[in-house]
Amino acid sequence: MEKNIIAINECAKECHMAAVNGGWWHDDNGVKKDRNVGELLCLIHSEISEAMEGARKDLMDTHLKHKTMMEVELADAMIRIFDLAESRGFNLGETIYEKLAYNKTRADHKIENRLKKGGKKF
Repeated sequence: MEKNIIAINECAKECHMAAVNGGWWHDDNGVKKDRNVGELLCLIHSEISEAMEGARKDLMDTHLKHKTMMEVELADAMIRIFDLAESRGFNLGETIYEKLAYNKTRADHKIENRLKKGGKKF
């Protein structure tokens, strides 16, 4: 698990550095800036919406033509999530595993409770 945590955090660093090097974290004069968290969250959401559209229409991606649009847009969403997480100094790898462990203890995450009347359907 520790190696997975490190790998996730390294991926987050790589995604953030790609965004910084691509100029997304700089103003029009090339000066590094902080970005609006609301804008970044909406950009993540837009990638998820694009994935949904690809799934809804069963489309292939227009850039990575051997991949489905859904797969590529989910990758874009992860890249944006990793960029944001790294910019805020989050230990996303550790937090993912902590959340997975916590979810195992939740009543609403157990099959028998989900199947009950009034249980979560999705």
